[in-house]
Amino acid sequence: MIIINFSHPLSENQIHQIETLTPHKVEQVINLPVQFDNDLPYAPQVKQLADRIPLDSETLQTARILINPPALNFITAMLLAELHGRMGFFPPILRLRPEPDSMPPTFEVFEIINLQHIREEARKTREK
Repeated sequence: MIIINFSHPLSENQIHQIETLTPHKVEQVINLPVQFDNDLPYAPQVKQLADRIPLDSETLQTARILINPPALNFITAMLLAELHGRMGFFPPILRLRPEPDSMPPTFEVFEIINLQHIREEARKTREK
């Protein structure tokens, strides 16, 4: 499995947690830091960010890919739309949560969210 990480670096422990939640071994982590200029439109910046993913179109459409999204909700929403266009489906995403009483703050992998499944279930509720 390939993780495309748009957030803080993932620790070895977090990668182990991911492997525990899935039947797949993490073979590659691609770290793509996210720094946006708030004085410029986000859409071109999201496209530039997605263009930095060092995977070809075929790999994006066929490999097991897990996304650790950026923290800012606007960027995440736009990035997921961009990735859906490139991949043909919504990729699964990581949900991290703070570990209670940790000092300094640390985060654990809590769940992997299957966005494509959520989309497919939501389509069943669409009015005909």
